[in-house]
Amino acid sequence: MAITAAMVKELRETTGAGMMDAKKALTENDGNMEAAIDWLRTKGLAKAAKKADRVAAEGLIGVQVVDGRGVAIEINSETDFVAKNADFQQLVREITEVAVQSATDVEVLRATELNGKPVSEVLTDAIARIGENLTLRRMHVLDGSTVVSYVHNAAADGMGKIGVLVALNGDADKAQVIGKQFAMHIAATAPVSLSEATLDPTLLARELEVQTAKALEENAASAKPKPDAVIQNNIIPGRMKKFVAENTLLGQAFVMNPDLTVEQAAKDAGVEITGYARVMVGEGIEKKEEDFAAEVAKTLGGN
Repeated sequence: MAITAAMVKELRETTGAGMMDAKKALTENDGNMEAAIDWLRTKGLAKAAKKADRVAAEGLIGVQVVDGRGVAIEINSETDFVAKNADFQQLVREITEVAVQSATDVEVLRATELNGKPVSEVLTDAIARIGENLTLRRMHVLDGSTVVSYVHNAAADGMGKIGVLVALNGDADKAQVIGKQFAMHIAATAPVSLSEATLDPTLLARELEVQTAKALEENAASAKPKPDAVIQNNIIPGRMKKFVAENTLLGQAFVMNPDLTVEQAAKDAGVEITGYARVMVGEGIEKKEEDFAAEVAKTLGGN
């Protein structure tokens, strides 16, 4: 497979690797981006890929909680100018209010009535009125004894660039207080899963392959190689334990008190975290590169 400059650029931006290292990684792996990332990590030439850091799209996340039921919806716009528009924000607010009442997923929400029309038609009308393509992209629902919400980079009440929901069991007053802190923690750290038990087995298997290859290669290059039993029984399990701790909410060091894990902080507060959702605008969408002047021209109806 031909390795293009764009592929090398994407891999460099994802991993922070040098140009020649990125090109070699792609060549060695026949252009497979995920395999190239793993190859670079095995060689110690890249940090763990965080794709969410390099993807973006405009719009807002709307969050609302009513009687132990929380929702977070994502509505995308083409430019950030529209995301700051009062008309667009009112649209996000109204659709979020409809969602929390009865919708179970995004398809049901699109068909739910708002002001006498299905939400899908309300969006179509808004597109004509606002002048940009708008998309109702995602909806997350979280139920629990207590559900707490948090919005990071809030554009208005209940909406912003990152929306978080946390469900907890335990005393409601305590859950509200500590739950807000947990929600802020989730916004900052973006855990992959609640606990090791809920981690994707495919992700764990892939990480084990990377850490095994990396440990064996480092050991082979060492002036004082360790016995294979030490590598297999100590070093690799230790690295996997660290990976799980860093990527699971309950295993992470609590940002408010790094001496405690989130799980221990919850226990100390007399509550239990039963679920969470973190939704960031544009997550998983590659944003089309466009200069600022072009964006302004588009917003003003220019060509």
